[in-house]
Amino acid sequence: MRSRGTVRTAEADKESDPCAQNDATEELLRDLDRRLRGRFAHLTGGQSPWAALQAWEDWLFHLSVSPARQIELWWRWYGAMQTLSAGAQANEQKDWAFKPEPGDRRFRSPAWSRSPYHVLAQSHLAAEAQWQAATSCLRGVAEHHARRVSFMGSSILNAVAPVNYPWTNPDVLDETLASGGQNFIKGMANLWKDIAAQGGHVRPEDRPLWRVGETMAISEGHVVYRNDLFELIQYAPLTEMVHPEPVLIVPAWIMKYYILDITPEDSFVRWLVSQGFTVYMISWKNPGAEQRDTGFDDYRRYGVMKALDVVHKASGGAPVHGVGYCLGGTILSITAAAMGRRRDSRFASLTLLAAQTDFREAGELLLFIDESQVALLEDMMHIEGTLDARNMAGAFSILRAHELVYSRIVDRYMLGRESERGPLDAWLADTTRMPARMQSEYLRQLFMENSFTHGELPVDGEFVAVKDIRVPVFALGAERDHIAPWRSVYRIGLHGNVETTFVLTGGGHNTSVVSPPGKAGAYFYTGAPIGEMDYIEPDAWLSQAVRKEGSWWPEWLVWLKARAGSGTSIHPPEPSEILESAPGTYVLEG
Repeated sequence: MRSRGTVRTAEADKESDPCAQNDATEELLRDLDRRLRGRFAHLTGGQSPWAALQAWEDWLFHLSVSPARQIELWWRWYGAMQTLSAGAQANEQKDWAFKPEPGDRRFRSPAWSRSPYHVLAQSHLAAEAQWQAATSCLRGVAEHHARRVSFMGSSILNAVAPVNYPWTNPDVLDETLASGGQNFIKGMANLWKDIAAQGGHVRPEDRPLWRVGETMAISEGHVVYRNDLFELIQYAPLTEMVHPEPVLIVPAWIMKYYILDITPEDSFVRWLVSQGFTVYMISWKNPGAEQRDTGFDDYRRYGVMKALDVVHKASGGAPVHGVGYCLGGTILSITAAAMGRRRDSRFASLTLLAAQTDFREAGELLLFIDESQVALLEDMMHIEGTLDARNMAGAFSILRAHELVYSRIVDRYMLGRESERGPLDAWLADTTRMPARMQSEYLRQLFMENSFTHGELPVDGEFVAVKDIRVPVFALGAERDHIAPWRSVYRIGLHGNVETTFVLTGGGHNTSVVSPPGKAGAYFYTGAPIGEMDYIEPDAWLSQAVRKEGSWWPEWLVWLKARAGSGTSIHPPEPSEILESAPGTYVLEG
């Protein structure tokens, strides 16, 4: 095992790598292979067929040599059919033999309680339960393969659910009878409108309501620094005096920053400046092919560290509160760990919003990450120089297909409903690209190797780990987060050795963070600190936690103020240089 404090050189890696190119001919041939595989990846949507085939092969082989398990599954299916027959008259959902999961909204309509639709719904739920049983606890199957097979089979079942077809969906049939088929005419109009929008053919009257710099991302501020990687926005204060310690927000570069300044009513930035803080925001550049060799550490060195230099100088040397969202929180943690090893004390605290430092339990996204899959993505990026975020968005849509795909098809094209696109929908559609080298390093070092947790992530000639962080941490997890599952976020308390406050809030990856005071239905859980005592398993922590109604923002503000300096307010610092008004240029790049 490599010792901490040493980093392999490129020359040493080449000498030990049997696949390294030794001459121009070999390099040319391997480049040709990569380009051919990259073209193949475009045909498959960036998905590796071999990764899927391996999983099915593993599962089918071990099931074929387990005859007793096959008998058990057949007997289970026979019992399910008997149960369905016996309960065929139970119309009310509470009396169904097979009930939807709490978060399953497919059969929530009262129309599904009518005959024969209640039988169709229960039959489908019975099939899903049978599939879960068939892919669980089969001895010999790799866990990763079992989860992938389970997911792929569930995706197929989800696609053929009776709710997705007009002749088996009672709501669609009722609407068709009531409107004389007008719902399908309206649905066809919606379809053509969506196709035109995808092709860029939008009529002036159909121009979207939510536009960056006009109705979104409109908090007053100025771009005070710019390099090839990011712009730094300093927001105008809303109070006469401010806290001496500024706040530097590091968003993820896989989406644009303004999720945190989405509308005045929901703006995390606007709320924070109204509480007397000077706020700086990194706005990442949407990279093109010319930035293909920009690496993960470049985002730390020329992104986070450079922004910290500017903010620290502008604040007169005051320590800075770092706030990181999603992948921005991950790289902020790595930055703080590297600074901790050098005894660099410019951070006063860290706040990690839905951000992982341990990727062992990184949720359903791990289904798409293995050597075959990553290699195929690398070959695809080898051609383009970047990974289009639409590939990532496609993966997220597959994970939540019945919410993001099928329900939209039913509502817009079968029921003919004109759904108003909200600001969050507009933000989700405003995708970005990722440099090839950065994306490869991120997937390999963090997702596959989990090197930050293991203390094997090289930074500036040393290996850093989570335990190198030396400032107080506030970590936010979300109950229904499918990108950064809250139990994964929570694990920073296992590997760190500083005061760590964990808060669990309701909502998903984005809706949990955008939670202004007064938001209807908002709640969160608080409990014992998780960083400086015996480790508590996440579910044990939750069982002892206290539920509070409302937004978590005020709770965090109390925590933040308690870790400020003297508390003496100062006049807001004037920008040393103004390049242009917020939201800047980079956020507008497509």
